[in-house]
Amino acid sequence: MNIPQCSPLSSYLALRPELDSAAAAVLAAGNYILGDRVAAFEQAFAAFCGAAQAIGCANGTDALELILRGCGIGPGDRVLTVANTAVATAAAIVRCGAEPGFVELEESGYAMSPAALELELQQRPARAVIVVHLFGLPADLPALRATAGRYGALLIEDCAQAHGARLHGVPVGSASLAAGFSFYPTKNLGAFGDGGAVITSDEALATRVRALRQYGWQERYISALPGGINSRLDELQAALLLVQLPKLAAANARRRELAARYDAGLAGLPLQLPPVRPGAEPVYHQYVIATPRREELRRFLAARGIGTAVHYPQPIHLQPAFRTGVRLPRTEKLAGEVLSLPMFPALRDEEADAVIAAIREFPW
Repeated sequence: MNIPQCSPLSSYLALRPELDSAAAAVLAAGNYILGDRVAAFEQAFAAFCGAAQAIGCANGTDALELILRGCGIGPGDRVLTVANTAVATAAAIVRCGAEPGFVELEESGYAMSPAALELELQQRPARAVIVVHLFGLPADLPALRATAGRYGALLIEDCAQAHGARLHGVPVGSASLAAGFSFYPTKNLGAFGDGGAVITSDEALATRVRALRQYGWQERYISALPGGINSRLDELQAALLLVQLPKLAAANARRRELAARYDAGLAGLPLQLPPVRPGAEPVYHQYVIATPRREELRRFLAARGIGTAVHYPQPIHLQPAFRTGVRLPRTEKLAGEVLSLPMFPALRDEEADAVIAAIREFPW
């Protein structure tokens, strides 16, 4: 038995003729940067997300950086986020020259705690708050938005793992000032290389982000805005994403089927299963369990050919580049317990059942 934790190749194999045809058309067209396919993808992705505008860029880290730069955030400013996310979230803050601050998690989940955010903002102001919908599980956006708003902080969403997730029927990313997405190959909507996008319904911000992604140009070769970077989604990746976008809802539905299978099969074991808040429609970028015996279980599964991953082994606030001296007990505890099980749309029911059976065989 060999069950991988994720399988970007399966995304290609499932759509190989369409993807090959789309790639060949781009190569034959001779226009490879910010052309018709990028424009078409931006329009389609904005509609999918329920936003007025989408702006393609080179990757998800740049997407967040472009939002912050577009909001005029830089040196002397403070931006709050969580420490149990990919380091890219904090890297985007630092690349703007701003200072990252880290907020504790809610008691029963993996998302930022509104109460902890309130305490943090009471102690010291921040220009913005980046909410992360980790593992495709929507955070408590209404409460976080209200809390940030009381203290004059902008609310930005990191949706790198949440393409198509909804909360109370509203797509994540569409109910805040702006959101950043990643199209890294393992994402729910993955490119075959790197890629990212900003979505927003703020027309002025969209105009600034479009300029900033290409040297601050508002006309070719003339930089009108300071702080511009080179972060362009290329035509090839846009064409491949356009093939996959119409299939994303079905792929997310398959992830939910697999998650329900895991939920039922693992019920009753001494594990924390993925916590889903009322009104949420997750997309399970990862299916993450938590146990203090994580390393034992991981070795046990590896010996049976079952791949797992740890997202993420060390919280950002404890990493050398970001160490601040702050302590986040729940964040730190979860970092030693979380384990991502195999999760991708091509995973077969019998493979998921084999994962469940192996976990149930573990000597709890």
